[in-house]
Formats: sequence, C-alpha cells, structure tokens
Amino acid sequence: MSQSQKDMTMYEHIGELQKRLMIVVVFFLLAFVASFFLAEPLIRYLQHADEAKELTMNAFRLTDPLKIYMEMMVFISLILTAPLILFQVWSFISPGLYETERKVTLSYIPISLLLFLGGLSFSYFILFPYIVEFMMTLSDSLEIQQVIGINEYFHFLFQLTIPFGLLFQLPVAMLFLTRLGIITPMVMAKVRKVAYFILLVIAAFITPPDIVSHLMVTVPLFILYEISIWISKIGYKKVLEAEQKLEMEQYEEERNKD
Repeated sequence: MSQSQKDMTMYEHIGELQKRLMIVVVFFLLAFVASFFLAEPLIRYLQHADEAKELTMNAFRLTDPLKIYMEMMVFISLILTAPLILFQVWSFISPGLYETERKVTLSYIPISLLLFLGGLSFSYFILFPYIVEFMMTLSDSLEIQQVIGINEYFHFLFQLTIPFGLLFQLPVAMLFLTRLGIITPMVMAKVRKVAYFILLVIAAFITPPDIVSHLMVTVPLFILYEISIWISKIGYKKVLEAEQKLEMEQYEEERNKD
C-alpha cells in the first residue's frame, strides 16, 4: 500500500467519524427539543416525590428555575441519545471485528442502557432517600433550620445519580475491552486492590461522611467489579476460541493450497 493510499484511508476514517458525530449531534438537538415537553413533568415529579415532599424548595437567584429546567433538558436528551451514541461507536469500530464479535458487541447496547437505568434507579430509590433522611436528622440534632435551594437540591441529585448510572456500566465496559483484547481478567484480578481503592475514593466523593451510606455505595461497587471479572473471563474465553478457530481456518487454507 502506498503512502497516498494510507493517507486516503486515514481521511476516509476521519470523514466517517465526522459523519457519525453529525448524526449524533442532529439527533441530540431533536431530543433536546422533545425534552422541552418532558422536563417540567419530571421536575414536578422529583419535587413531590417522597424524598422531597417535606422540603421547601427555594430559588436564591432569578435564573435558578431556568437553569434547572435547562439542565433537566440536557439530562433527558443525553439519555434519549445514549443508544444512538453507543450504536455509532459500535458501527465505527465494527469493521475491525470478526462477524461473531459484531453480533455479540451489538447486544451490549441494550444491556448498557439497562445497566445505566439500573444505576440511576438504585441511587435514587435506595441510596438517595437514606442520605436525605440522614441529612435532615443531622440538621434536627444540631437544631439547624435547613433552607433548601432548588439549584443545590437538583445538583446534589444529579451528583449522586449520574455517577451511579455510569459506574453500573463497568461490567459491559470490561467485557467490551476484553473482547477487543485490550484487557484480560488476569490483569483485572491482579489490580483488584488498586481498583478497590479507586472505588473507595469515588464512593467518598458521592456520599456523606457516615459509614452506613459509604458502605451502601462501596459494597455494590465491589460486587460490580467482581461481576466484571467474571464476565471478562467469559469474554476472554470467547476471544481465545475465536482465535483458535481462525488459526484452524488459516491452517486448512494453507494445507489445501499445498
């Protein structure tokens, strides 16, 4: 292959990437328009949910309601666009995968979305109520009258739920990287202590300073990491089987040529 052909191939890849990014941007803008009609009902639901119905929401700036509305629109738009983003990423790298790999990795898209929603649900319905109750109990014990800003309330909600949605992607991410040959279950097991320490630090950032809420975060994260190792072993076994099958096919082809 000549240098010009290599450059053309590189330009073709860049052009394809630009095309896929443009598709994502256009769909995100359409989702953003649609989210205009979904943001208000969702904000009202979160304001009147059991976790917040006893709190009085206050706006300390004139722009706070608009800011929350826009942030909620972006959040909804990202969730609506996430399957398309994953599909475009898969479509961009799929030409470099085996046929069986394409089929398997395509199934990661709905699984990844379900795990993200599962992480949001876990953090909102299980962890978030406990943290709110803990904060209110602490305020009462210190005889502090809390004045809740709607901006701070939703920022805290997003800060707690969105990282969990992303962290619940860990098994799919590790399996994907294993199928691509970037990581192996042996490496994941070897760096387990380092991974646990990183997860502990992450948990410390997104939870209040009490041992119960910290354990409510770290234990699921540790379990997710162990599940990731187990799933990675399955993926690694599939990779070895695919490589052996390819070697056998190449051996048979060379044998037939002789």
